[in-house]
Amino acid sequence: MELFLMTMITGILVGGIYALVALGWVLIYKCSGVLNLAMGELTLIGAYVTLGFYEMGVPFVLAVFCTLAVGVVLGILTERIFLDKLIGEPILAVIMVTVGLSFFFKGMVEFVWGTDTKVFTPSVFSLMPIELGFVKISSVYLWSFILAIILLVVFVAFFKYTRWGLSMQATADDETAALSLGVSARFVYAAAWAIAFMSAGVGGALLGNINGVNISVGHLGLLVLPAVVLGGLNSVPGAIVGGIIIGVLQNLSGSYLDQFFPGGVKEIVPFAFMAVFLLFKPYGLWGWERIERV
Repeated sequence: MELFLMTMITGILVGGIYALVALGWVLIYKCSGVLNLAMGELTLIGAYVTLGFYEMGVPFVLAVFCTLAVGVVLGILTERIFLDKLIGEPILAVIMVTVGLSFFFKGMVEFVWGTDTKVFTPSVFSLMPIELGFVKISSVYLWSFILAIILLVVFVAFFKYTRWGLSMQATADDETAALSLGVSARFVYAAAWAIAFMSAGVGGALLGNINGVNISVGHLGLLVLPAVVLGGLNSVPGAIVGGIIIGVLQNLSGSYLDQFFPGGVKEIVPFAFMAVFLLFKPYGLWGWERIERV
């Protein structure tokens, strides 16, 4: 029972970080209908940028805010340079551009920072576990989860209560109607990429604190895809719930199945679960069901 509770709690805490990265997937899909296959590399860039600020002596929380600012700039530049001319083009063409961007970003990261594993030195979070009854929780998981939830609340409030957020939602619901009301599609797409860089970047920084920072952080970003599909590709609440579910599922499979199937079963189980889940709920838990009538 102690192992089960510790596995569940750790899964929920890691799932909160996954939910933050999943938010970036959902935003770009909601606004443009594009599945951004470069999200793993956005996570990777955020991890290295935060580490760079931290190594310069910037406190970790302030380094995270600096990463948010850098994410805004990189997101706008990426959209303006690579994707602005593709507005109105077939969705498949845009998706293939995101594939190219993933290789480009990965190559740039390897060129600037190399491929060796780096860690936050000195350690950001205490190495002493936090005891809740008979359950011990690593402080890095707990504080990372708290920071991820705070940022999720901020992003959700942005979409619900600000003019820019409402403009992005209007464009996602009906682009033609939003354009007729004076909403700029170019602004919406640039803002979506900026926020995707921000959420994925901070998620990468938090994951880097847990596992160290190296190229594999990009693969952890792609592990979020099952969470996005599970919750629904255009659902912000679905991204949050899906991230937590996948975090729990990954940790449970690692604790109970690794002994029978050694060799990284915890990375495979979320994708297997996603494939089976899509057979019964192809639009996810809260995805929009598209019904066409002739």
